[in-house]
Amino acid sequence: MKKELLFILLLLFTSSVNAQIKLDDFGRIVLNTYLSDEIDIADEAKKLLSNKLSQFASNNGMGGSQVNPRFIITAKVNVGTKDIIAGPPQMIAQNVDVTLYIGDAITNTIFSNVTLSLKGVGTNENKAFIEAFKAINSNNKEVIEFLEAGKNKIINYYSTNCDFMIKDAQTLVNQEKYDEAIYKLSLVPEVCQDCYFKSLDYLSSVYQQKIDTECKLKFNEAKVTWASAQNSSGAEKAGDILSTINPLASCQPEINNFIKSIEVKLKADEKERWQFKMKQYADKIAMEKEQVRMAEDKSKRDDTYRENQSQRNSELDKIRLDNYREVAIEFARNQPKNVTYNNINWK
Repeated sequence: MKKELLFILLLLFTSSVNAQIKLDDFGRIVLNTYLSDEIDIADEAKKLLSNKLSQFASNNGMGGSQVNPRFIITAKVNVGTKDIIAGPPQMIAQNVDVTLYIGDAITNTIFSNVTLSLKGVGTNENKAFIEAFKAINSNNKEVIEFLEAGKNKIINYYSTNCDFMIKDAQTLVNQEKYDEAIYKLSLVPEVCQDCYFKSLDYLSSVYQQKIDTECKLKFNEAKVTWASAQNSSGAEKAGDILSTINPLASCQPEINNFIKSIEVKLKADEKERWQFKMKQYADKIAMEKEQVRMAEDKSKRDDTYRENQSQRNSELDKIRLDNYREVAIEFARNQPKNVTYNNINWK
């Protein structure tokens, strides 16, 4: 019952993680929109161009987030000719070349690029740029090929660097930087299947080492807390600490014995309140188990049992993966929100 209590409290804890970064931000290719300050156009036109780039990425399932700033989609703007058209009103006509890039901002490597020749007419330069940028179409064949080429290069990056990334994660684990190791491994996109499954296999080991290490630390803290005040207040404080320990941690048997030793020393009225609290958590556990039982019954009733069983296992794998990504989310959430790209000088 005590183990089930800890499991429920863990569920409540993980559900409270900041929602700005979602689980599905991991396991996919992400392009972050970036425009250099060196692009000498008005803010309104620059914002429109930035929105266009973000739209391209989102429409192709690569919309950026705070998860992985490594890969970017960016642009450069060059004015070919600018003509003044007599009015009234006087108009400005510009021939503009916009070169789009996808690349690795860390290694300063271009993965794909395309130049679009556009024309914009407006009562001033800003409006002329805006009209030119409006003409950029995400369904343009050149744009589609540009995005696909960039995506394939990113997939190739993960394929060729997979062993290095896993070794990097192993180094972090040796330094007990488990959250960072989990974060980096969780970034591997699912479309890079070989590397994705290699990372997933190693994630299981990293996650277990993380929760076992945390368990030892928190368990010792709980024991010290209880030793300093062996009364209802001390029990409650120790219980609060124990409730943050992952129920899958290997030190659970020791924790269960420790909880029993606390119960022995509690007074009758204190023990009654404790048992009532345990009953509340047990009811929630029973509800969770009933949902699992119903799912298993449905699986057995299905004529395609083997296929359905595989699907159920896949769902269980997803639960495991979600645990890893919850850790990665928390790590990403604590990283700097604004990323500065200092080396981008693509031509």
